[in-house]
Amino acid sequence: MSEAFGLDRKIERYKGTKPISLYRWDLECILDVLDWVLNDGRQYPDNRCPEYIALNNLRASLLYLYQQTYHVQQAPNR
Repeated sequence: MSEAFGLDRKIERYKGTKPISLYRWDLECILDVLDWVLNDGRQYPDNRCPEYIALNNLRASLLYLYQQTYHVQQAPNR
């Protein structure tokens, strides 16, 4: 995530003891990466496997929170 400016380190250091703070562009980057991974047929040829379903559910949850927080109807596009 070269455009995330420290997001990788923030996620790596996160211990789960308090809420993580993310900027809007952090969420956009995470959503972009999740879209990219979920649409890669080599990575997930079967969209019914538990791993694909878990990532897709995470993406849907983050997208919902993004839309509610920033009052937008669509996913961010880069």
